[in-house]
Amino acid sequence: MESRKRKRLEAAGWRVGTVQEFLGLNEAESAYAETKLRLAKALAERRARRKLTQVNAAKMLKSSQSRVAKMEAADASVSADLLIRALFRLGATPREVAKAIAG
Repeated sequence: MESRKRKRLEAAGWRVGTVQEFLGLNEAESAYAETKLRLAKALAERRARRKLTQVNAAKMLKSSQSRVAKMEAADASVSADLLIRALFRLGATPREVAKAIAG
């Protein structure tokens, strides 16, 4: 956020902070959330590069379109394990998955 905008908001009485502060996450929880977001983004990008619809990807993953949508949105019901397995099923290499995790 631009410092001018931040100062304006704070002057108006708003409290400006990080997502981690807002949600009360510790370092490990924050790192896990960021990792899930990176994996979800990698899954969506891989599906798009392969020109697959969510329906097509769901068939490959033996899942449903709505589940793929939740995976790509890093829904709370989706584990990092599920995202990693999905990436492998869509052809990602271990190196590519590691790169996604590393950011």
